[in-house]
Amino acid sequence: MAFRFFRRMKIAPGVSVNLSKSGASLSFGPRGAKATVGPRGIRRTVGIPGTGAYYTTHSGYGGRASARSTAPPIPAARPEDRLTMGFFKRLVTPKGEEHFVDGMRQFVLSHETAALRHFSQARHLADAAFMAGILSLKRNAFPEAERFFKAAKARHATLGRYFDKYGVQASVALAITEEVTALVQPNLRAVLLALAEVYQHQGRWKEAAELLKQLYRRDPDDVVVRLSLAELAVEEAGDKRSCQTAVKLAEGVENESEVHTALLMYKGMALHRLGLPTAARDTLTAALRRTKDRSDGLLRAVRYERALVYEAMGQAQRARSELGRIYAEAPDYEDVAARLGLA
Repeated sequence: MAFRFFRRMKIAPGVSVNLSKSGASLSFGPRGAKATVGPRGIRRTVGIPGTGAYYTTHSGYGGRASARSTAPPIPAARPEDRLTMGFFKRLVTPKGEEHFVDGMRQFVLSHETAALRHFSQARHLADAAFMAGILSLKRNAFPEAERFFKAAKARHATLGRYFDKYGVQASVALAITEEVTALVQPNLRAVLLALAEVYQHQGRWKEAAELLKQLYRRDPDDVVVRLSLAELAVEEAGDKRSCQTAVKLAEGVENESEVHTALLMYKGMALHRLGLPTAARDTLTAALRRTKDRSDGLLRAVRYERALVYEAMGQAQRARSELGRIYAEAPDYEDVAARLGLA
């Protein structure tokens, strides 16, 4: 599980300073069309406000896109300094809120034990409970994570309140499957996804499925939720009815992102288990048609599943070719060596 953290300070209409662990940057432009100048280059983002859809390009100062201009150096700024309360401010700040700020400061400094201690003492605040749950989940402390996420769920209407108050934007890369993570913000969706992850680690599949079904009913088009449900259906249940459900969850899905690729993989696995190897092969092949921005682990998993389908179809040479490619990249992957007669 990974974390992203930054603090944004608005200094003029359409201009803000972003402070993160890697330094500082400047953002220019109206909502939906931003250009960010930082130590690593220029990032341009164009999106449709309110839809979550956006397109981002990046160019370094030494690349072609920025060869005609030189960006002024931007002084480094430490985000932990922005999360330090003065003596008089502490006098008028509620203790729980103070612990949240101190927790965020310790988190930025990579002092996760101290951060968790502060967040725990402010668990009556939804934002602090959320962060405490995330840190506990990262430590595989599942009972503690469950308690914190349930506390955040009980107060979900106030999630984000203190992040907003202190200008903190936090995104968590939450593991959805072994190969795929998704960025989530502190809101009810993130809490339910994280709680479902906790239940899966504890082997409480039915409880995890119930939470994911709640999210699916709220937004049937949420591809992250559909992927989570498909994984449960294929990996944990695996029966005919569950595999049929996984196929339906992937209905109409195109290979648009890594999450979509993973969903197509589970669809292919489900079709294989339903005794439809040709359809499974075609689905897995579609999942491999786009490899840009896909992790090696995910592509390897899809190729492995296609190799199993080739074996089921009696196409031994194709299966061996697929397995050989995987072995060349990762000799210890699954049972590839044994299937190749090398173990």
